Amino acid sequence: MIRLNLWLRATLVLGLLSGALLGLVTPVSSQAGNSSTPIRALLVIGGCCHDYAKQKDILTKGISARANVQWVIAYDPDKGTKHLNPIYGKPDWAKGFDVVVHDECSADVKDSTVINRILEPHRNGLPAVVLHCGMHSYRSEGWPKSTPWFEFTGLPTTGHGPQQPIQVTYVDKDHPITKGLADWTTINEELYNNSSGKLLDTARALARGKQTVRSKTGKETTNDFVVTWTNLYKGKARVFATTLGHNNVTVADPRYLDLVTRGLLWSVNKLDDAHLKPAKQVLLDEPATGK
Repeated sequence: MIRLNLWLRATLVLGLLSGALLGLVTPVSSQAGNSSTPIRALLVIGGCCHDYAKQKDILTKGISARANVQWVIAYDPDKGTKHLNPIYGKPDWAKGFDVVVHDECSADVKDSTVINRILEPHRNGLPAVVLHCGMHSYRSEGWPKSTPWFEFTGLPTTGHGPQQPIQVTYVDKDHPITKGLADWTTINEELYNNSSGKLLDTARALARGKQTVRSKTGKETTNDFVVTWTNLYKGKARVFATTLGHNNVTVADPRYLDLVTRGLLWSVNKLDDAHLKPAKQVLLDEPATGK
């Protein structure tokens, strides 16, 4: 009888241990399954000086073809620099998104209350991608030296020269974003300056761009500026930024789309093989393919 009781107790303990082990294994399976959950991205795009009507589609389709990212597009067709994208009219404008891509060109939106509303989700840790003229937006008090927007992007920049090809050289080839990417040369593009001469201390250079321009007198000048970098905003939000991307041909270039895709995935800490797979659909509000 004593031996029987000991056997029953041993069987019960083994059963409990097996159940506990299964319980430990189950969450791991669930996490692996989560890689099929698309990254929810908001593209804020529009404003002055660019073909945003086409670039919104080039970007979203190009990135979704490379990574499991689905989109909501907040496109503002206004062509000026003073108009605020309507998405920012809502206090909770970023609710429900994993990352925001800022591709607006709104230099003369200067209201500090509005800018504070735009930055609030990022201060709380929401990742971001900032593209091209997004760097020249929100020139509030303190511009051209120091503004809340510069603190967010990680690099003060105030202008650019004429459009000429830019030689892009990756200066941090070991960073997860740039690993495996080759140096390249753009078509005629705008090279944004580094007006303060350096990145903020929270930022890290990934690529530099070199451009040679000729004046009306024939004198040649070569400029060399940081064109791609990362920033850690308020110690919380990962920000990927590049000043490249004025013309549609550049935005559609596979080398550009590869870079931005990897930057986006890095910002949400999902730059891995599980997420470097095409999304089932581009837009979050369109029906899934095959359903």
